[in-house]
Amino acid sequence: MVRLPFIDAHVHLWDLSRLRYPWLTPPFEEGPAGSVAAIAHDYQLDDYHREARDWDVRGLVHVDAGADPAQALDETRWLQELADTRGLPSAIIAFADVADPDVDALLAAHAAHRSVRGIRQIVNWHADPRRSYRPRDVTGDAAWAQGYAALARHGLSFDLQAYPGQLTALARLIARHPDTPVMVNHAGMMVPGEEDLWRAGMTVLAALPHVAVKLSGFGFTRRPFDPGQARDTIRIVIDLFGADRVMLASDFPTDRLFGSFDAHLSAYADAIADLTDAEQRAIFAGNANRLYRLGIDL
Repeated sequence: MVRLPFIDAHVHLWDLSRLRYPWLTPPFEEGPAGSVAAIAHDYQLDDYHREARDWDVRGLVHVDAGADPAQALDETRWLQELADTRGLPSAIIAFADVADPDVDALLAAHAAHRSVRGIRQIVNWHADPRRSYRPRDVTGDAAWAQGYAALARHGLSFDLQAYPGQLTALARLIARHPDTPVMVNHAGMMVPGEEDLWRAGMTVLAALPHVAVKLSGFGFTRRPFDPGQARDTIRIVIDLFGADRVMLASDFPTDRLFGSFDAHLSAYADAIADLTDAEQRAIFAGNANRLYRLGIDL
C-alpha cells in the first residue's frame, strides 16, 4: 500500500526526568480516558519514530503534554531545543492558563520561540464528573474571554479541547476573534448519547472559516476504539468543514491506550479512501502544513 505524506497534527513527547507531569505520576486513578499507567514512561522522538515507521511522516505538531503548569515555558524551551537539534517537532502548541491575569507575559515568552504556533488549554467540563477534566466550566468567565482575546496580539492560534455541550457558547467567543485560528481537538469529542448536541456545536463552528478540526482521540469518549464509529464521525466532520479544514493526527502516545498506531491511522485512511487524491493528500498533510504555517516541502 502506498503511504501518502503525513504531517501528524497532534503528538505528545515527554521526559519524566526533565519535567513533572501530574497526570503521569502514580497513584493512577480512573480518569476520563481510563487509567494512563500504560503510557506513564518516557516518550521521545525515537519512540515515536518506531511506532510510526510504516508511515511517511514529514512533520509533527507537538501539543502541550500536561506538564505542571508552572513548567509550561520549560516545556517550550525543551521542545525548541529538540526542534533546533533534530528538526522535529515542526511546530509547538504550548500551554497557558488563558484566564491567568498575567497570561499576556507568558504568551509573549512562548511566542519568542520560533516553532511556537499556538496555545492549548484543555477546558473539557461535563455534568458527569467522571468525564470532566475540570471542576467547572471556565470558558464563560470574563477573565477567560479576556485572555483569549490576547492570543491574536501574539500571532497565536488556539487548540480547542472541549465537550459538545460547550461548543455552541464557545463558538460565539471564537466568532468575535477571526484573527485567532482555532483547531478543534479530537473531532469535537462526541459523547455517546450527545450526538445531536455534538452535531449542533460542530455545525456552528463549521460556519466560522477560521476553525478547523483534527481527526484523532476517538477512544476518549467511546471505548473500545471502534473504526466504524470513527469513520462515521470523520465523514460527518468532512461534510461540515470540507476537506480543506480537517487534519489527521495520531495523538500518540495517548491514543495507544485505545489501540496501536497502525490501527488508528489505517482506520482513518480507510475512512477517506474514496475521496479524491488531492483531498486525501490535504487531509494527511497539506492542511496541517498550511494551517500551522509549517512551510514543509511536500
